[in-house]
Amino acid sequence: MLALCFCLFFAMVAAALATGHSVAWALLGGLAVFWLLGRRQGYTPGQLWNMAWTKCKKSLIVVKVILLIGVITGLWRCSGTIAFCIVEGVGLVTPRLFLVTAFLLSGALSYVLGTSYGVCSTMGVILMALARSGGVDPAAAAGVIVSGAYFGDRCSPASSAASLVAAVTGTDLYANVRQMLRTGLLPTVLTLGVYLFLSPRHPLSALDGEVLTALTEGFTISWTALIPAAVMFLLPLFKVPIKWAMAASITAAAAVALAVQGFSPLELLSAAWGGYHPEDPALAAVLEGGGITSMAVSYVIVTLTGLYSGILEGTGDLEPLDRKAEALAAKIGRFPAMTAVSTLCAAILCNQAVASILSEQLLGRCYSSREELAMDIENSGIMTAGLIPWSIACSIPLSMLGADSRAVPYAVLLWMTPLCYFFTKRWFYPGAVSGKSDESTV
Repeated sequence: MLALCFCLFFAMVAAALATGHSVAWALLGGLAVFWLLGRRQGYTPGQLWNMAWTKCKKSLIVVKVILLIGVITGLWRCSGTIAFCIVEGVGLVTPRLFLVTAFLLSGALSYVLGTSYGVCSTMGVILMALARSGGVDPAAAAGVIVSGAYFGDRCSPASSAASLVAAVTGTDLYANVRQMLRTGLLPTVLTLGVYLFLSPRHPLSALDGEVLTALTEGFTISWTALIPAAVMFLLPLFKVPIKWAMAASITAAAAVALAVQGFSPLELLSAAWGGYHPEDPALAAVLEGGGITSMAVSYVIVTLTGLYSGILEGTGDLEPLDRKAEALAAKIGRFPAMTAVSTLCAAILCNQAVASILSEQLLGRCYSSREELAMDIENSGIMTAGLIPWSIACSIPLSMLGADSRAVPYAVLLWMTPLCYFFTKRWFYPGAVSGKSDESTV
């Protein structure tokens, strides 16, 4: 019965993706399916709701961050931050190497901030505006930005994902970071090679003169427009939590928009809620969007995934996977099994963090080295979760960038990392073979 429910859920997801509908509908259907399964297993509606709500409450932390991101994307438009970056960036970015530049900028910032959300909602928004104004395929640009954003999400000392993996495996965070940089060197270089190949095929065209005129006439293009971005980028360097850095950036953007750009308080409130919608068609083509409501689908996805994953955990429906996961590791090897298990967990629970925890629970006993276990998680589920369109690790960054699942194939680093690690793991862990797992460790 459980297998049938999973088949129904994945069929709904496939149907949503194939027809262009939001995966939120599939997640709603999944919630209904797993609720009915719980009822069939004898749980009361009250028990199921308690299971669902216990997990959903934790998801609300993510919703708060997404809400702040929505406000930032609206007010950065009003403060002239994005307009400044477009006007000045056109002259700085090499048109035929735009994708390479976007990857390097996103990767560098993600290593500083340690969060894919923070990168996509700030630098990512700017780069996407630049890409759209310059005629670059939005899917390619979004995929490259997500790829760069996950560089730091995987291996930055400030990354919550890296801290979580270190905690669940009982390993040292900074030792893990050093090893992640070593194992990540080859896939990063190969990813750069792919983007060097793709960049001339997606060049940044000269910006339309009408658009440049509209930007310079509609905004005061001065260094003051960079204050909101500087606040957002610099505060995390001083260990300020990302939520407080976002709040400070919002305050700075509002102040600049009021004092320098001439917006009224009512206009700022409207932009923070519903986004920036200029009357000039040339401005609208580049800057329209943002705001709390632009992230509505993300709020729904996070809430629904929290509800139904809570039911799955509470009913113990995932427990039978334990023995099967260990048998799989014995048959095909530890890392291939970790990749399969962690990706499946991320696909079912739509959550990168939960997938990491479950992967350690299901396969932890197969490893004699906890450091090897940490690297296997980092090089599998942490990355592959970002390739699953209905996972919040993928859907939320793409929502911030105004892109859809067509961007996923361009997120090269996310699939290049596990692929390279599969073939090179024996060099980092001579006692661990990527093929068969040692019988004594299973």
